[in-house]
Amino acid sequence: MRELRTDVLVIGAGPTGLMLAAWLAKLDVNAVLVDGKGGPTRESRALGVHSRSMEIYDQLGVIDRVLAEGYSAVTIRPGYENRSFGAVPIGRFGEGLTPYPGLHVLEQSRNERILLERLEELGGSVEWDHPLTSLATDDDGVTAECSGPSGPLRVRARFCVGADGGSSAVRKLSAIPFEGLTNQHTFYVADVLGVRGIAEDSANLRFGAEEFLLGFPMGADGHHRLLGVLRTAPGTDVSESVALQRLDAVFGVTYRERLWFSTYRIHHRVAARFRQGPVFLAGDAGHVHSPVGAQGMNTGLQDAHNLAFKLADVIQGRASESLLERYESERRPVALRLVNSTDRVFALVTSDRPLARTVRRVLPRLFAPVAIRLVPRLPIAPRLFGYLSQIRIHYWMNDAVPSPDASSTRARRRRGRVVGRRLPWTGPNFEPLRSATWQVHTYGEMDSEVAAAVGHALQVPVHSFAAAADKGLEAGTCYLVRPDGFVAGAAPVETAVSRLREMLPDRWFGSHQAST
Repeated sequence: MRELRTDVLVIGAGPTGLMLAAWLAKLDVNAVLVDGKGGPTRESRALGVHSRSMEIYDQLGVIDRVLAEGYSAVTIRPGYENRSFGAVPIGRFGEGLTPYPGLHVLEQSRNERILLERLEELGGSVEWDHPLTSLATDDDGVTAECSGPSGPLRVRARFCVGADGGSSAVRKLSAIPFEGLTNQHTFYVADVLGVRGIAEDSANLRFGAEEFLLGFPMGADGHHRLLGVLRTAPGTDVSESVALQRLDAVFGVTYRERLWFSTYRIHHRVAARFRQGPVFLAGDAGHVHSPVGAQGMNTGLQDAHNLAFKLADVIQGRASESLLERYESERRPVALRLVNSTDRVFALVTSDRPLARTVRRVLPRLFAPVAIRLVPRLPIAPRLFGYLSQIRIHYWMNDAVPSPDASSTRARRRRGRVVGRRLPWTGPNFEPLRSATWQVHTYGEMDSEVAAAVGHALQVPVHSFAAAADKGLEAGTCYLVRPDGFVAGAAPVETAVSRLREMLPDRWFGSHQAST
């Protein structure tokens, strides 16, 4: 039996696992990545990459490849059956909020290929054809066994991350409940050429009294990804011919050639725990939901990004293992909110109740044309973009060990405009984030020697930028920014050292890196 020892064992080489392995390699953390498949995904449902994920790709050093291979959908065109109501300029809503406004269309398989290339550039690799067969934990870590074409593989690791999808072997072997439900209706997905009946330059969203359609542009020659719902009896198979007939009859959409077609059921589930001792869950292993909003792959990528830095701080001695408790407390609430919101939307789209059917028939035709004209002019438009693009995610930074499920008391507390959120983008202030280190930012006028003294005392680099009060970044304030780009704390320069010191990893000043 072949044996390996490592700090982190990652199970699953989909987008989440590859993102995690690439970041661990970039952070000089020893990791082994295994997958039961024979190679990267060829056919995939996920394809929307939101602004926050694009920012992470920038930080990882692959944004040029993502932009070159993807397709930017700067407008969304809602409609009812075969009628389009016009274009909503979703890209314009995000101007000034992120360097990557709009929705970027890049299918999962291409995301995986880019991440795999980056992992290999950083010295990592994937053990393909090695499905997990057993997983045991003890006080010192995990022992995993995988079968393989050349015989079994045993891996001994300090930590294990299950990024192995909705049917996660890691979750099942760890006996972690996967709570939620499965929708009875059938979802279909088709990758097609020569589409007619929907706009080529936009993400298309079509409602119907009984059905629902999403269409995403994928490139030239009318290349689109179509996703829809068909009302069928439980257990009924849906053929491509049936789906094609309904596309034409209900939405007036046809296509010349099908590249591939598949059907599946929609699950709305969240794991009861994202951490169990040395075992973690990320991506679809921890949460699955409908594709409404194209949030799933993005949430998994951000799970991996969040966890990578915590693992690096612990493994490299800057933090005790208590820091890892924050992973579940930060990311599980995100998954719960996402699953709950997509579940409600999907229920409205698919419900057979008379009220829901009436809403689907009436509201899109009455209100959507008006909303398309009004929403771009309203102050709420950037906020809506922030939620859709996942740049408004908030973590509670001032709780020593936050609860994974926000209590009603905490939910009523006022959220900070900056602290606990991803650093507001001002233009040049995202460049230092590429270093993937803890750092202090100042904005506006500040004595450079004083700022340098704060950095020296905290043993972090300091970066100073022009005033940005309109972004909530106040002059005279020092902002402690985590390696993942979230603002851990803020304090007036006079008290910055004492207040921000408490927000750094708990072994920061005794670690080798901090002292060099």
